[in-house]
Amino acid sequence: MLQVTLQDIKQAKETIKDIVKKTDLLECAGLSNKVDANVFYKCENLQRTGSFKVRGACNKIANLTDEEKANGVIASSAGNHAQGVALGAKMSGIKSTIVMPATAPLLKISATKGYGAEVVLNGLVYDDAYAKAVEIQKETGATFLHPFNDKYVIAGQGTIGIEIFEQLDNKVDTILCPIGGGGLIAGVAVAAKALNPNVKIIGVQTANIPSMHESVKHGVVTTAFNATTIADGIAVKTPGDMTFEIINELVDEIVLVEEDEIAQGIVYLMENLKVVAEGSGAVTTAALLSKKYVPKSDENIVCIISGGNVDVNNLYRIIGTGLAKEGRRYSFGVTMVDQPGGFSQLTKIISENKANILNANQSRLSSGAYIGKQLAEFVLETFDHDHIGKIKKDIESAGFEIKDL
Repeated sequence: MLQVTLQDIKQAKETIKDIVKKTDLLECAGLSNKVDANVFYKCENLQRTGSFKVRGACNKIANLTDEEKANGVIASSAGNHAQGVALGAKMSGIKSTIVMPATAPLLKISATKGYGAEVVLNGLVYDDAYAKAVEIQKETGATFLHPFNDKYVIAGQGTIGIEIFEQLDNKVDTILCPIGGGGLIAGVAVAAKALNPNVKIIGVQTANIPSMHESVKHGVVTTAFNATTIADGIAVKTPGDMTFEIINELVDEIVLVEEDEIAQGIVYLMENLKVVAEGSGAVTTAALLSKKYVPKSDENIVCIISGGNVDVNNLYRIIGTGLAKEGRRYSFGVTMVDQPGGFSQLTKIISENKANILNANQSRLSSGAYIGKQLAEFVLETFDHDHIGKIKKDIESAGFEIKDL
């Protein structure tokens, strides 16, 4: 028997009703037409603290004993759980310490401090922060609040599932949900399957850290890490055993998306839904755009945008990657003979193809086989991949050597 029930989630909904917002459920006509289904978004990026995590954190804090509260609380987090705990602790008048990865966005670090928490930075991913938090907890005796492997946290996140069914009048076929440690999808799956056993729950992870995907594949909690990710909110190398048990039983499928697909998802949401999502919040969109999940015709799909806490400096770089994925930005280098007119011939070809030059750089090559040649590097604003193909063909037809960068 699973450790979290629909009744637990209903109780959590009552407990946190005066703290959390019932976030909007928005339809996306553009994506609906693109995938021939009905696509809706549960916008937890508009939640207090900018993420769903406040639901579970506040439900957990509300269920602490007076003695546990008196000891203060400590948590480890990639950033969103940190803000939820910090806010919940502040509202309850208790001390909070949060350990975050040094790679956490500055926005999440400063926001957590703004809620009154003491912040400690350690390591590259959530698991490094967790190890440090356990060390500090043993030294101080503070009450540890786990971000996902906890009954009250899972129940708090599960309130999203109840809201989705209320907002769509129970007409829900599929829910796409991000997975890191598994607290969100575990809670949503418990609620959704209890309300409609036929609803499909599809989890989405980054291929860079496919820990829950590998855990389900092997039938046991498995650590997995290939590289860091722009989806820092789901950068968890080892998922929880409690969340794994629920996911293994209730989640229908877990798909993996690549980093450039996540970036493309962020750009798509900004342009088409006018919504800013962080990397972890955009993985569900990435799954649809990349066809990692292909819906049936007229299927009612709800994509959960888990959060919107993205650092603007990172967003600038992510947008560039997303535009490149869509063929709307093209970077290339061209080798040419070092003689007058070569560079102007190149720019003429680009101009005739109605591409906009965002950046151009020219340098003389002077070693080995490159003596007497020059290299020109360009970044172009383009329409799509077909447009890029036409530009490359025309440049090569003019006798230039071209190489994608």
